[in-house]
Amino acid sequence: MDRSTIENGVEDAQQLPATDDEFGGVVVEMKEPMDPDIFRSLLKTSMLQWKLQGKKGIWIKLPIDLSNLVDTAVKEGFKFHHAEPEYLMLLKWIPNTKNPIPANASHIARVGAIVLNDKREMLVVQEKMGNLRGIWKISTGILHQGEDITVGVVREVKEETGIDVEFVEVLAFSQEHNVFFGKSEILFLCMMHPLSFEIKLQETEIEAARWMPLEEYEAQLSIQERGLRECIKKLCIAKVERGYSGLSPFPVTTDSNGNPSYIYFNKDDLNRV
Repeated sequence: MDRSTIENGVEDAQQLPATDDEFGGVVVEMKEPMDPDIFRSLLKTSMLQWKLQGKKGIWIKLPIDLSNLVDTAVKEGFKFHHAEPEYLMLLKWIPNTKNPIPANASHIARVGAIVLNDKREMLVVQEKMGNLRGIWKISTGILHQGEDITVGVVREVKEETGIDVEFVEVLAFSQEHNVFFGKSEILFLCMMHPLSFEIKLQETEIEAARWMPLEEYEAQLSIQERGLRECIKKLCIAKVERGYSGLSPFPVTTDSNGNPSYIYFNKDDLNRV
């Protein structure tokens, strides 16, 4: 096979199925079963063509039922980039330059619900598992894929306590590193308005829940959360007594399914500018 034949793509039957990405690379999405030896041959031929075409990042998406091809791809220089329950994504950077492609997602997004009643009592829970087991804490949880902060925090409170709440604003956020398999975490502390008050536990994960005075919440001896507790109490008092204004969501874009994306900012201060 000569160079011109490869460049013109005449030997299509000897290439892996691939589509161009927007960054000068290609994505190979394997769907049909294939013998590893045939896969190796097609991959070598395809890599030669992609090099001649000046392609950069080469992605191979292998569904779980084609995991027998992983070893072949690795031996051809591909590395793991990320994995989901149903597939593994591998990557090879062709140019002899530093690979600029970002690593897999580095952060986990978590929400925490600050729910106060008119008695200045906070809704708190005790978890059945984890290093905070037996400690009274605010309701928290990880956002689902494609889930907005405003939706996820309402869901978490309802799931854990049975309390219906309404999102008010993001009061603050924190960042912590090496939390989950080396990933960092961003915690969004959200002010919520209670719409109901009768607690109904999620018994699989939550040991207990109650309405607790702010002072009692802060007074608990918890090395892991001591600083956070003090900040939460101060934020609550500032919100209730001095009208502290957090960050409110405003839609800025909409995806192809009609789901909006949001920017969060302090609308009160913005309106005074």
